[in-house]
Formats: sequence, C-alpha cells, structure tokens
Amino acid sequence: MWILMLEAGVALFLLVLIVWWTMFHGRPEERKRPLREENAAPSEQPPEPPREQ
Repeated sequence: MWILMLEAGVALFLLVLIVWWTMFHGRPEERKRPLREENAAPSEQPPEPPREQ
C-alpha cells in the first residue's frame, strides 16, 4: 500500500513541477517580442488606396 502512496506522491510532485515550470519559467523580459511593432516594415503595412486627382 505504501508503494501506491509513494507513486501517487511522485506523480503529484511531477504534475506541480510541470505546471510551475510552464507558468513561471519563460523568456526574460528583454527577449520577448512586443505585441505590436511601432515601426512596421513597409511590406507589413497595408497599401494606400489610389489617390484621385
């Protein structure tokens, strides 16, 4: 019976470790990409409509 309890404890520990790792261990702030580029490349900007003269 104690082997089952030990196995359950190890499984719970691994579950908590995986959840903690995925939630709190990520890229450092300086390496994260911004959500929206302020100076987008010209190819990424929508084309301007033709101007009527």
